[in-house]
Amino acid sequence: MQGRTGTETGAEAQSAGAAVRTVHVAVYDTYADWETGHTTAHLTQHGYEVRTVGVAAGRSVTTMGGLRIQPDLALGDLRPEESALLILTGAGLWDAGDELAPFAAKAEEFLAAGVPVAAICGATAGLARAGVLDGRTHTSAAPFYLGGQPGYAGTDRYVEADAVTDGDLITAGPTEPVAFAREVFARLGVYEPHVLDAWYRLFHDSDASAYPVLMAAAQPETEQEREPSDA
Repeated sequence: MQGRTGTETGAEAQSAGAAVRTVHVAVYDTYADWETGHTTAHLTQHGYEVRTVGVAAGRSVTTMGGLRIQPDLALGDLRPEESALLILTGAGLWDAGDELAPFAAKAEEFLAAGVPVAAICGATAGLARAGVLDGRTHTSAAPFYLGGQPGYAGTDRYVEADAVTDGDLITAGPTEPVAFAREVFARLGVYEPHVLDAWYRLFHDSDASAYPVLMAAAQPETEQEREPSDA
């Protein structure tokens, strides 16, 4: 596992989003649907509601994989105080112009309100153009990818890593959906650190030794608690 930067731990991570259990995923045409699969699947298994956000709630979008999604909520109706996290996925449209700029502006609004934002793949380019990355440690597909974005001035804060958390901002490159999920889980306090490590080893490295750790964490009681007392 590659290093993280500025990741919150313990009580800080647990308190983030503790009162709000809704995570919002931005959806738009050409969005890379495979980049959030691990993140959303495991969040819903741990008590979070995942809602999709589009330019308009009644206008369906088509993902890069050909799936049609009708957003639950319009972007203009999304308020940071009603969310635990905003996820921005990659999409061909991020590299085709400024059509998705309103989503980058919403990310700025979330960060200003102290609500986490997680951006992967092309979404990092949109944040770069909006100036969101300039003062925060971040990563992406490659330094030259962000370096070519108009208005980007965050070269000195770029790091080579699978995924990075700096305060309320999570970034990852297009080949790291599992590391992206790992950082989201860490930021929201979904797993204890040793369980999160096991989760990553299982889903990223296919490390079978991690499976018993996850199974033990899923048990509501320990073996000792289930055994009759000798007293």
